[in-house]
Amino acid sequence: MLHIEKKNILDFEVDAIVNAANKELKRGGGVCGAIFEAANDENLQKECDVLAPINPGESVITKGYNTKADYIIHTVGPVYFDGKRNEREILENAYNSALKIAEENNLKTIVFPLISSGIYGYPLEEAAEVAVNTIKNYIEDKDFEVTIAALDDEIVETLEKYNKEI
Repeated sequence: MLHIEKKNILDFEVDAIVNAANKELKRGGGVCGAIFEAANDENLQKECDVLAPINPGESVITKGYNTKADYIIHTVGPVYFDGKRNEREILENAYNSALKIAEENNLKTIVFPLISSGIYGYPLEEAAEVAVNTIKNYIEDKDFEVTIAALDDEIVETLEKYNKEI
């Protein structure tokens, strides 16, 4: 089942939260920076350094450290240029690879941010449509509780619109 919630991704007690990561898996800004800050453990960066770099559309998993989640799944979304450089396919791959890692690790409760919709510049409408479609297609016949969390009203409303349509 897919839920949309206006809530900080770090406030969920779940099996895994998804980090909208950069290719080098370094502490960044936005969601990534907040996750690293909440983890509050230099071992998160050390674990990420061993796993890096990863390509856009790929995902890796680390411990959750001091977050409320057992694990952090780090996925790299595409930087949006013009929509003609496989951005949609890469974004779909980011969601699918994160869900695949969750499935391989028997994780059932996962919370995503809206990947690539911040500093990576992906247009909100398409980012929301891709997120909802891709997640719903992946979990259709699986026992997952997936939430997309956002703090911005416009993002939540856009996600809810696609969640109801699909």
